[in-house]
Amino acid sequence: MSKTALILVDVINAFFDPAGPHYYPRVREAVEPLTHLLATARDAGAVVVHTVERHRPNVPDAEQPKIPVHCLAGSFEADFHPGFHPVDRPGELVVPKRRYSGFFATDLALTLHEQRIERIVVAGVETNVCVRATCQDGFAHGFAVVVPREATNSDRQHLERASLEDIMRYFGSVVATDEAAALLKEHP
Repeated sequence: MSKTALILVDVINAFFDPAGPHYYPRVREAVEPLTHLLATARDAGAVVVHTVERHRPNVPDAEQPKIPVHCLAGSFEADFHPGFHPVDRPGELVVPKRRYSGFFATDLALTLHEQRIERIVVAGVETNVCVRATCQDGFAHGFAVVVPREATNSDRQHLERASLEDIMRYFGSVVATDEAAALLKEHP
C-alpha cells in the first residue's frame, strides 16, 4: 500500500454543477486534474478519502451565521459530482464533515494513521477555505501535506494565491499535478 493518500475535498455538486449554489466557472479547470489524481490513486491501490460537506436538515449549524444553510445531507448539492462517486474497493471511503476541515470532529486522522499513511495529497475546492483548513489540520496531525496546484482553485483568486503561499510556507508543499500523481504511485 502507498504511504500517500489522496484526499478529495468537496468534489460535490454544490461547487461543480452550474446549478449548485457555490458554483463558479473557474472550478471547471480543476476537473481534469482531479480526475487524473483519482484514477492514478485507484490504479495504484492508494487510499482515497472523499471529504464532503454534509449538514443535517433542520438542525442549526455554527457555519450558518457566515454561510446560509447549504449542503444538506441527501440533497443534490451535497451529492458527488459525476465521475467522483466513491467506488466499492478497499481503501476508499467517505468522510462527511460539518466544518471546513476534513479532520475537524471526524475520524480522518485516526483512519489514516491506522492505514500507515504518512503523506496526504489534498485536492478539491475551495483553496482558501476547506482545502487550506484540511491542510493545516493534516499538518497538525503529523502528515506531510502536498497540494497539486492545478487540482484546486477558488472563486477568489487573490485568496487562492495567498492560501497556496501559506500552505507552502507553513504546512507542506505545492506541486504540479503530475508530481502529486507520482507520489500516489509510490509503495513502501
